[in-house]
Amino acid sequence: MCNTMDVHAKKVVTLVYGCQMSERDAETLTVISSEQGYERSGNLEDADLIIINTCCVRESAENKILGKIGELKKIKEKNPRLKIAVSGCMVQQPGVLQHLQKKAPHVDIWTGTHNIHHFAEQLVKAQAGEKVAEIWAEPDARMELPLAEKGKIKANVNIMFGCDNYCTYCIVPHVRGRERSRRPEEIMEEIRDLVANGCREVTLLGQNVNSYGREFASGYDFADLLGEVDRIPGLYRVRFITSHPKDLSDKLVLTIAAGKHLCEHIHLPVQAGSNDVLKRMNRKYTREYYLDRVEFIRRVLPECSLTTDIIVGFPGETKADFEQTLDMVRQVHYSQAFTFMYSKRSGTPAAIMPTQIPLDVKKRRLQQLMGVQNAESLAWRQKMLGKTWEVLVEGPSKTNPERMTGRTRGNELIVFAAEESCVGSLVQVRALEAHSWTIFGELV
Repeated sequence: MCNTMDVHAKKVVTLVYGCQMSERDAETLTVISSEQGYERSGNLEDADLIIINTCCVRESAENKILGKIGELKKIKEKNPRLKIAVSGCMVQQPGVLQHLQKKAPHVDIWTGTHNIHHFAEQLVKAQAGEKVAEIWAEPDARMELPLAEKGKIKANVNIMFGCDNYCTYCIVPHVRGRERSRRPEEIMEEIRDLVANGCREVTLLGQNVNSYGREFASGYDFADLLGEVDRIPGLYRVRFITSHPKDLSDKLVLTIAAGKHLCEHIHLPVQAGSNDVLKRMNRKYTREYYLDRVEFIRRVLPECSLTTDIIVGFPGETKADFEQTLDMVRQVHYSQAFTFMYSKRSGTPAAIMPTQIPLDVKKRRLQQLMGVQNAESLAWRQKMLGKTWEVLVEGPSKTNPERMTGRTRGNELIVFAAEESCVGSLVQVRALEAHSWTIFGELV
């Protein structure tokens, strides 16, 4: 008798837009789909399931996502078995789902940030031919997620969800909910399991990791968690993102200095250098306070790499305000900055503020800021030349595949010649040539 079983191996392709939190959510969705019999793939044309995890922090990101969703319609017409799932922050925005459904009726699953743990059930419904649109207004008090994907050298681990800061330009609290911290024992168990399966570096994720544990009656805080993670056997590197400047404590900086595996890199978003702009942004710190925090970091951690986020063209930003931002960049000497033009986000206070800045002014200021920061980045990397740095080898370089790539403890990217057998190990690399974003070196 002939075997009529469908032997087609189901394939899933996951596309992700946005921050590390979005990347981690995309990984969670991929793990859930694998538990439903899907194998990871990179081929859109042959996929049975395509997941797009979205971002809504900036209009440019939304436009890219909408364009990609539109492209998938043609692929689905050629491949009737294909299911398309769109998830994440863009879908979670209040009142957006109906508009998206009209724009992209070929999408099978719409799901938000609050019910990501129900994706398996949604996938079963879609496989049965249903159109699924499930966006929860509030998250579960206890959201149990699959653990991070095993077998990778580097992994992102959620330590908390949501945000309580309500910066006037930011949509995140509206799509991620209020702050909720995971229990330390859950986090430690997840990291130990990752290490047992080959992970050597973890990045602890939260919208503001510095407020981790604020709801715990015990007083256990982020510095305490870092100290515990640092002692996990077999773990080479511990990173974290993101730190809100207003909550960066002396205790945290001193904990990093005393740690063995805690990397000397702090991402400290300044957003603007003007007190007037910072106040309108509701950042809850001043320029002077921020510079004081930087001075303390530099004193305790002299080789610490500082990176940041900066927005230009925030409503009401004057030429003098912008000059203060440039001055901040020159004073702090960031090794890298992620720079953006202000983008209106519906539902945020900044979107209806008067004196919105014209696009041509924002573009001009962004170019000027990038020029100043690129010079700072190059100067920072030039100071690294001739010295030997500990590097965790990550794999072949994307632009130079015959060479290996890895990062220093300060998160500096280094490209160098090495055998592929070095992947996952710590090596010593001498820095020889500096560029604004990359260093070229040689094994010592």
